[in-house]
Amino acid sequence: MRTVYEDTSVAGTPAQSSEAVRAADKPEPGRRRRRVGALDLLIVGLLIVLIGQRFFIDLLSHPALQTWSTIFVSITVQALPFLVFGVVLSAAIAAFVPPSAFSRALPRRPALAVPVAGAAGMVLPGCECASVPVAGGLVARGVAPAAAFAFLLAAPAINPVVLTATAVAFPQQPEVVFARFLASLATSVVMGWLWVRFGRGEWLRMVRRPHLEGGSKWEVFRLSMQHDFLHAGGFLVVGGLTAATLNVVVPRSVLDAVAEQPWLSALLLAALAVVLAICSEADAFVAASLSQFSMTARLAFMVVGPAVDVKLIALQAGTFGRAFALRFAPATLVTAVLASVLVGWWLL
Repeated sequence: MRTVYEDTSVAGTPAQSSEAVRAADKPEPGRRRRRVGALDLLIVGLLIVLIGQRFFIDLLSHPALQTWSTIFVSITVQALPFLVFGVVLSAAIAAFVPPSAFSRALPRRPALAVPVAGAAGMVLPGCECASVPVAGGLVARGVAPAAAFAFLLAAPAINPVVLTATAVAFPQQPEVVFARFLASLATSVVMGWLWVRFGRGEWLRMVRRPHLEGGSKWEVFRLSMQHDFLHAGGFLVVGGLTAATLNVVVPRSVLDAVAEQPWLSALLLAALAVVLAICSEADAFVAASLSQFSMTARLAFMVVGPAVDVKLIALQAGTFGRAFALRFAPATLVTAVLASVLVGWWLL
């Protein structure tokens, strides 16, 4: 199986590049640029608040907004410790665990390496953002792509941090934790075996990008933790805002009508997981807040999110090429939904 590598260096001589930069930076005669800074935005914001303070006071005292803020704060506060812990562990793995350690631990036959790589996700915590470059490193070092992809899907979904967060979000419901573990592991193993059977090497176009290889391990740790926290924290806020808005704005009758249709509710929350792209360490708290939907539908939300979402599709396209992402992401979405529905029907 042949893997194609692309060089992303920019063509052009240093002299041409410097001349182009100087030409672009040179201001036109008679014109003076004025950039809007943070201080300008702060002054405008304060003026708006002072002028419309009566309106804002009435708005903040509205019962619907108070309910919305309560839901949003509770989701964020509950999920934040697990998010921080997961980001720290993910950065530690990226900095201190060499990719060669994975290749030595896997069987040589791809069909056997797939379930082993999937099970390895239980002991190697990390968010989905970190699993894509790790999987890319495994493929680049000779690990069977099917095993690397099984690890890519399993690691952010069945690691101890995620399962513990799920247990906290759904107290006294151990069947939810087991259902998430089983459906996510089944999704990763099935996708790995599908790649063994149908995958083609020409679909992989590994893009070599300069990363943090030249820095010290502690520098890699710091930068990885900073990058993952900023990205995952932003998605957590978006997820909390959306969940709170759904609970307050959307009429209860509409949610009840959708929730009564098992397949429709599962597909709706699966699509919501793709769009929201919440970090796997925090998505259980958002799922727990969507109490209008069945447990099977909320299970689909938790299984689909770490496997396929908008940021993962972009990361996969940037790491393995668009041809891979356009085939892998839809197949993963279908597999994850089917696994969620079957496991939810059996256990929940």
